[in-house]
Amino acid sequence: MRNLHPAISFSYFAFVILITVVFMHPVTLCISLISALLYAIYLNGIKSLRLTLLVLVPMMLLAAIINPLFNHLGNTVLITVGSLQITLESTLYGLSTAGMLAAVILWFSCYNKIMTSDKFTYLFGKIIPSVSLIISMTLRFIPRYLSQMKKITYAQQAIGRDLNSGHLIDRIRSGGDILSIMVTWALENGVDTADSMRSRGYGLKGRSSYSLYKLDSRDKLLAAFSLYLAIMVIVGIALRLISISYFPWITLNPFSIPALLIYLAFLLLCLFPLLLDGFEELKWRSSRSRI
Repeated sequence: MRNLHPAISFSYFAFVILITVVFMHPVTLCISLISALLYAIYLNGIKSLRLTLLVLVPMMLLAAIINPLFNHLGNTVLITVGSLQITLESTLYGLSTAGMLAAVILWFSCYNKIMTSDKFTYLFGKIIPSVSLIISMTLRFIPRYLSQMKKITYAQQAIGRDLNSGHLIDRIRSGGDILSIMVTWALENGVDTADSMRSRGYGLKGRSSYSLYKLDSRDKLLAAFSLYLAIMVIVGIALRLISISYFPWITLNPFSIPALLIYLAFLLLCLFPLLLDGFEELKWRSSRSRI
């Protein structure tokens, strides 16, 4: 997926995230959530995913609990506490909302790994140059700021002036020193970046740019295949071959062969980057073994 043209990668994530957000069917949500989780593990590893899950799991539980407490629609009452009624429909809708949020966050974590700032600038640099520059600089600076903050904290800790040493006043002073150093570094870094952009001709008319991205036949073939799957899913949803209604009763379309084909198409669409990267890795290993 990293080697595909940026337009194809961006369009793929846009389609998958849009379908996940708009169509909250339990089957498609499970497919999207599991596929996003597997791809996030493949890209980032299990260790880096632990921090995401520490935030993701409580957020899912919170969304699943809050919805039935404030949404009292539905005819199947599970619990009645005074005037409060918790219905089966609102509970399942809350669970679906939680699954949708988790899937979207995981897909965006994969998007940030694949769609780097230079790819985003390549796509939107001519259409919205200022906005694309701000977004790309933000995506670039946040990891740098976090890395610099760790360096400053470790340096202060080495001389015994970190946030965990001394009394409360000493800790406040140490925190102020770290913040002051960080702000000074950020301002200096901003000045260096502005000078670098000015020396490279940013903002001048007729300024050309160099790009490594070219749309070849392989990209076109893979784009056509993924677009076919996305259109198949969207048409199936539009024709209500697969549908769900949570209120006032939970109603699902009966199982059918067309519905199964749409589920399989969405499964292939969600697993598309994982299958593509896995195939390329197997091909690379096979070519190395022949050398």
